Amino acid sequence: MFRINKAHPWHGISAGDSFPNEVTVFIEIVPPDTVKYEVDKDTGYLKIDRPQQYSNVVPANYGFVPQTYCASRVAERARVKSGRPITAGDGDPLDILVLSEHHIPRGDIILKAKPIGGFCLIDSGEADDKIIATLIGDKVYEQYHEIAELPKGVIARFEHYFLTYKNMPGEPGRCDIAYSYGREEAYDIIQAAMADYQELLTTIEVTSGM
Repeated sequence: MFRINKAHPWHGISAGDSFPNEVTVFIEIVPPDTVKYEVDKDTGYLKIDRPQQYSNVVPANYGFVPQTYCASRVAERARVKSGRPITAGDGDPLDILVLSEHHIPRGDIILKAKPIGGFCLIDSGEADDKIIATLIGDKVYEQYHEIAELPKGVIARFEHYFLTYKNMPGEPGRCDIAYSYGREEAYDIIQAAMADYQELLTTIEVTSGM
C-alpha cells in the first residue's frame, strides 16, 4: 500500500526486518556538507541545526536509526562500561555513520546499513553513542565486519570529528569518547535504544490519556 502523506522519518519508518544485523538508516548529512542538518522532531522535515565549525566536515554519511531513542538504557550501559557519572541519554534517536565509496549527493534519504561497531561519546555528561556501519552492497566497505578492521586513518578521522564538532572558540570541549566497541556491542546498543523508544511511546500514551 502507498501513503498519501510523508512518513515521519523517526516514527514512521521501520528500523528493518533484520535488525540489529542490518538496520534502516535515515541520512541527514553527507560529506562534504558544511552545515549540520537534523530532523525536526515535530514536523519530520530537515532543519538547519548549525553551520559546522571551522574545517569540520562530517567523515561519513550521518543520520539515525528510526524508532530508537537514547535514554535510560543507553545511559546505563555507558555508565557501567565507562565508570563515569553519566546522567542520561541525549534524548535523540541513535546516531549512525555509514561508510561507502559512493558519493551520496544529499541527505533526506533512507538506506540499509550493516553495523560494525561504535563509539560511546559523552556530551556534557550525557550518553550520545555513535554507531559505525557500512552501506549494504558497497563493494569496498562490505569487507569490513568489525570497526577494528578499518584503516587506522578512518578511525582517527571519526575520533577527531566527534571530539571537535561542537567546540566553540575559547570554551572547553564538550565531548569525550569514553570507549569504542565492536559489532556485538553495537547490536546491544541498538536494541537498548529500541527499548528506550518503546518506553518513550508508552510514556506519551499514558500522559496523553490514549
